[in-house]
Amino acid sequence: MRVNRDAGVAWVRRAAGVALAATAAVGLGAAGAANADTFVPLTDGHTDGAGAVIDSRGEHALISPSLAGNGAGRNVWVSGDVSADVDTPDGAAGPWNGAAGGTGTNNSSTHGTSELTVGYVVGCQVSLGSLSTSMSAALSSAPSLAGSLSLPLKPGEITWVTIDQKDLPHTGTYHVDYQDSQLSVEGCAGYAQARQVVVVEIIGDDYSKTTLYGQPFSLG
Repeated sequence: MRVNRDAGVAWVRRAAGVALAATAAVGLGAAGAANADTFVPLTDGHTDGAGAVIDSRGEHALISPSLAGNGAGRNVWVSGDVSADVDTPDGAAGPWNGAAGGTGTNNSSTHGTSELTVGYVVGCQVSLGSLSTSMSAALSSAPSLAGSLSLPLKPGEITWVTIDQKDLPHTGTYHVDYQDSQLSVEGCAGYAQARQVVVVEIIGDDYSKTTLYGQPFSLG
């Protein structure tokens, strides 16, 4: 009996092609799942205040759905580079230094030195686009975002999260550079937003506060 070897070879090639196509489809599906994360570039910021110049550069966020898959959770990894050029009275003792060097609070904060605070305000079902109130006290008492932090948020709630705080004992330029600090929002069934906030407080005979607000961005 004569065997058609060409037909057999063609069949093997077709089978191999089907297998390769299936493998490629699985690979594309995996890549699609990985691409579910959303990269959000954010605009640079700059502001001048009394004794302080603040710049925020390279801020961005990577947003992904919560692994719970219930629509009420989000994960975000935030990164940025903040610099503050400050003119600080050396040796100023904040709450214990009155206008003439005597005893008094001089309208200062509760800490005893000039300070740089970098953090985020996070809201559930709250628009943060017009946020312009003073938040240094809230930021100073907020939980730290070093590593990973989970925040339960109900609709209408706002939470402050601190990235870093630095004392400013001398005149100079100070930096806070952070990469992929993870923030997990849980319990927010509606839309959620976040916004970078940078505060510089200058303590001395004259007290001043300078605040830079970053671009609000949606967490979904």
